[in-house]
Amino acid sequence: MACRARRVLAVLGLIGLAVAPPPAAAQVVAIKLATVVPENSIWDKQLKQMAGEWQQATGGRVTVTVFSGGSQGDESSVLRKMRLDTVQAASLTVVGLATIDPAFNVFNVPFFFNSYDELNAVVEKLTPALKQRLDAKGYVLLNWGHGGWLQVFSKKPVKTVADLKTLKLYTSAGDDRMTQFYKAHGYTPRAMAMTDILTGLTTGMIDGLPTPPVAALAFQWNRQTPYMLDIGLAPVVGASVVTKKTWLRIAEADRARLLTSAVGVETRLNGDVPKQDALAVLMMRQQGLTVTAASGPEWRIEADKLGATMRGEMVPRDIYDLAVRERDAYRQRTPQPAAR
Repeated sequence: MACRARRVLAVLGLIGLAVAPPPAAAQVVAIKLATVVPENSIWDKQLKQMAGEWQQATGGRVTVTVFSGGSQGDESSVLRKMRLDTVQAASLTVVGLATIDPAFNVFNVPFFFNSYDELNAVVEKLTPALKQRLDAKGYVLLNWGHGGWLQVFSKKPVKTVADLKTLKLYTSAGDDRMTQFYKAHGYTPRAMAMTDILTGLTTGMIDGLPTPPVAALAFQWNRQTPYMLDIGLAPVVGASVVTKKTWLRIAEADRARLLTSAVGVETRLNGDVPKQDALAVLMMRQQGLTVTAASGPEWRIEADKLGATMRGEMVPRDIYDLAVRERDAYRQRTPQPAAR
């Protein structure tokens, strides 16, 4: 009797296996990543390399399609699409990042950083706090990105703060708060789309612009602005983010691999972008660019004044103070060039 019962159970088990549904296929997470980074630029190429690495590392469980060159709209449009889940990730400049959280305006403080090494040291210390702020807004930080250093290119030489204030300076349209900030401190910003810069220079609407050297060379803006101030205004800092909703759909075992790949983008940009900037300046010098040396200690005074004004107003006090503390600590342990 017991033997018969065992045979019946065995048959039922086989029947159960026959009618049971097959195991569910692994979920594929398809990510659209949008950015205003120019197509075929070094940053764009790194993002597309990361996309390939993600697909390979997960056996196709995660796919990334990169939409560069602003093809998904400006950064405010991209953030709106992320809220609607029609875009799941983005590589944003500080303009877009500060729209998510004003703490990222710390990278907009004029003349705050002296070098890439100094910037990288501060970014490393700020990253945990900025990650938390993004997390609270529903985003995950994947990596930092860099687009060069904003240098002031102008139609006439700039050596003093007063010289700079006489320029009609290009500023990015859509960031009204920064435009008003500069006006309040005696500068003459002219907000317009990047696509209008050449027209603005030709017609005299602007006679100077802050831009990375590689962009000045690529768009031939240096032909209209044959002078460059040797003090950098600010680094072009960006970051890649993905919505937390999308990130949590990815298997936990895959996330570490994806973050390793994402940080690889950051590492390569840190090494390549400064070299690209330096090469662009060399090439423009050969085309007639004159690099003018800033005179006097007034630039450091101006930097401190502008930074103090932004503290608490445009940058949260805790983030600003942490950045200052880490920047000054870096300067204390690292030999600095002689003060101007």
